[in-house]
Amino acid sequence: MQNDPRDLDGKRVAKALSLLGRREDLRQQVIALCLEAESVLEHDGSCREDITGPIVDAMHSEDDVYTKELSDGTRVSYLYRTKIARDLLLAPERNLTHLWEPQTTKLLLHLTESAAGDLIVGGAYFGDQALLAGKRLAPLGLRVHCFEPNDAQAGMLLSNIALNEFKNFTVHKMGLWSSSGKSMRLDGFDSFANVVAAPDGEGFDTITIDDFVSANALKVGLVQLDIEGSELAALQGARNTLSRDMPNVIFELHRSYVDWDNGLRETEICKLFLEMDYQVFAIRDINSHYEMPDHKIELVELDHVYLEGPHHGFNMVAFRPDFEFNDAVFRVMRRVSPKLLPHKDPRLHHPTEGF
Repeated sequence: MQNDPRDLDGKRVAKALSLLGRREDLRQQVIALCLEAESVLEHDGSCREDITGPIVDAMHSEDDVYTKELSDGTRVSYLYRTKIARDLLLAPERNLTHLWEPQTTKLLLHLTESAAGDLIVGGAYFGDQALLAGKRLAPLGLRVHCFEPNDAQAGMLLSNIALNEFKNFTVHKMGLWSSSGKSMRLDGFDSFANVVAAPDGEGFDTITIDDFVSANALKVGLVQLDIEGSELAALQGARNTLSRDMPNVIFELHRSYVDWDNGLRETEICKLFLEMDYQVFAIRDINSHYEMPDHKIELVELDHVYLEGPHHGFNMVAFRPDFEFNDAVFRVMRRVSPKLLPHKDPRLHHPTEGF
């Protein structure tokens, strides 16, 4: 008895799309159709997440590599392994000002202008933000020290550094932690992997920021951490550097790893900064590629961040105590979400200038 051709399950559809995706010409036609669909489909939710994204994902292998060129001439290659890769692929082909998280990137680049020391990046990935920051820091004689224990992504980062002929980068396949010399491994896939203990001699080694800074006689002006729940441990290993150099710090906070039931002020990671008189804010941003060149950087006051909703994460910034806000660059807000979501309530989830 023949199967009813209408009786399709998800696995068969996924396999069919995967086979179709091995033909680049056909894949590009489907991608173009998906982009057109996003502009015309009426959908009660995110068209990208619910409809077009899964189609594009199914056509790709995790070993597929793409390259984007930004408006400033920076070229970046990346593996198709996460939402970052998917949304970059679906981004415009011209006049790209960034790769991922427009407002966080904008803030990072703004802070490089006044950096008084090197940049340390924990979770540098393939360089989606570190590369742009390093390009700004090079004329100032400052370096970028990248930590990325994911072998594949560290390899892409090294390739991208070479591709752009950047000379002010170092890449360390180590994890930032509260103590040095621990054996750790990544648990989970690619950018979603978090750090867990590993048997001695297996996995990768950890190092504290303080030990790294001391061993290399560095002055640190800026720190960025996106390490899936290890941010607190990395900062606990940076107390001397924070108190001595007072670098500005951008870091991720995620509900899966941080209990904020009593508000952000009562979380261990925010207390660490507040005890040193840092100014701490949530950054309003979209977890995607989205061009927002004329938007101000919107920050939400620590005690007035809208935190409701499913488990989610967002970026935060801790400014040194003497940091001065430029009203032409920043807008400080209350009672709004740091998550910018085009398909959600505009009062909570849209930037002031709109999408």
